[in-house]
Amino acid sequence: MVSNIRSFGIQGVGGYEVRVECFLSNGLPAFDIVGLPDTAVKEARERVRAAIKNSGFKYPVSRLTVNLAPADKKKAGTVYDLPVLLGILAAAGDIKQPGDDCGFFGELSLTGELRPVAGALPMAIAARKAGVRHLFLPADNAREAAWAGDISIYPVNTVTELIAHLKGEAPIAPEVCPEVPPVTEQFPDFADVKGQENVRRALEVAAAGGHNVLMSGPPGAGKSMLAKRLPGILPDMTREEMIETTEIHSVAGLTDRTNSIISRRPFRSPHHTVSATAMSGGGSNPRPGEISLAHNGVLFLDEFPEFPSPVLEVLRQPLEDGVVTVSRVSGTVTFPSRFMLVAAMNPCKCGWYGHPSGRCKCSEKAVMKYRSRISGPLMDRMDLLLEVPALEYETLRTRTPSESSAEIKARVDKARRIQQERFAGTGITCNAQMGPAEVRKYCELDSAGEILMKKAFDKMGLSARSYDRILRVARTIADLAGSETIQAVHVAEAIQYRTFQFETE
Repeated sequence: MVSNIRSFGIQGVGGYEVRVECFLSNGLPAFDIVGLPDTAVKEARERVRAAIKNSGFKYPVSRLTVNLAPADKKKAGTVYDLPVLLGILAAAGDIKQPGDDCGFFGELSLTGELRPVAGALPMAIAARKAGVRHLFLPADNAREAAWAGDISIYPVNTVTELIAHLKGEAPIAPEVCPEVPPVTEQFPDFADVKGQENVRRALEVAAAGGHNVLMSGPPGAGKSMLAKRLPGILPDMTREEMIETTEIHSVAGLTDRTNSIISRRPFRSPHHTVSATAMSGGGSNPRPGEISLAHNGVLFLDEFPEFPSPVLEVLRQPLEDGVVTVSRVSGTVTFPSRFMLVAAMNPCKCGWYGHPSGRCKCSEKAVMKYRSRISGPLMDRMDLLLEVPALEYETLRTRTPSESSAEIKARVDKARRIQQERFAGTGITCNAQMGPAEVRKYCELDSAGEILMKKAFDKMGLSARSYDRILRVARTIADLAGSETIQAVHVAEAIQYRTFQFETE
């Protein structure tokens, strides 16, 4: 007899349907799994055998063949344990084969308990799109999968409990679709920052438009302190953004029963010893890297020039396209990676180049060598280039409170609402994502602005990319000011954020 159970797998950050076909035949006892299974899938034979016996069922003494269709796509992980077990029991006649509107996935313990797996939300979304109405999965994954909506999610603790439900003896109550939890985690407040008014203003502009930022300054000037406070002024995520972000974190195994949805914007800060694969994603079974885990949030790279050149260069495509493509022998996958890049660096190896105290002993050649670790094309993709000066004693001693994150966020939210109305229905969420067509339509300059922009273009030797980025920043500054048109003063401020050159004079 042949049984057919619907299940699901993960490719990239999306789910796809897998049909688990089980065939019992006469012959010497054997258990074969085909369909390009990896080691974890092959080991399901031992887990399933033990789970069947420990759940009170008789393990069939015959030749078992399990096919995971489509057979030409590599299968990985432990998600197929549960459907393989059900397929064997259905093929043996111990249970009735579940209806075609039911789907199953989950890892088994040797005692028949179900353990959570990675990627529950994208698989649940794939199940809903495939027409599955009832999805059975480990109880620890149920809350996360319930975010898929329009599908009944059944939390299963043990195989015995699931069989009782399928026989109608003890129905399992479906998981209730959860509400979006309030963001309780408090980010550090901008009120703690002393001075640096120009940098604070620039970060407000960056947050309002989703722009990339590079800060340079001596040690202790507050670069890291400012960057860590940036998420506190970013606008709250929409439900769609939460689902997108949670899918990525789910595939990476970073969600659990108590953290079923990512409701705040990610802030990723990898160490400069990170590898190019860990940054972009990859592996034999490609998994998302840091730039994808920062999707819809902030990627903060401290000590920017200390990162290896291959690691920095993998940022170039994602910064332009909002996705990263990873190609391996097993296939090619595309991960979403639309993030704000915030980088911090010292002006030289010792960190004190240009400081009035004269503490820097680096030669001009050494300074140039240190700064040249950042390529020109990567620098060209930064929207705001900021100098963070060392603080004076009087500034540190002041007791006057600075503006809080809540006050700054209110202005950022207002500017983002303007952008949401402007780009409604286009898939664009902020000014930094505008393409050439949107720049031409929404970033027109008046005569004074055109004159100013032409002078800056000729004097600064701007590239076409830099020109477009200045226009996008000017559009954001105008939005913060509540202006429908970009005026010369907005262009002047946007140009100011690119006048600081990260090179020796």
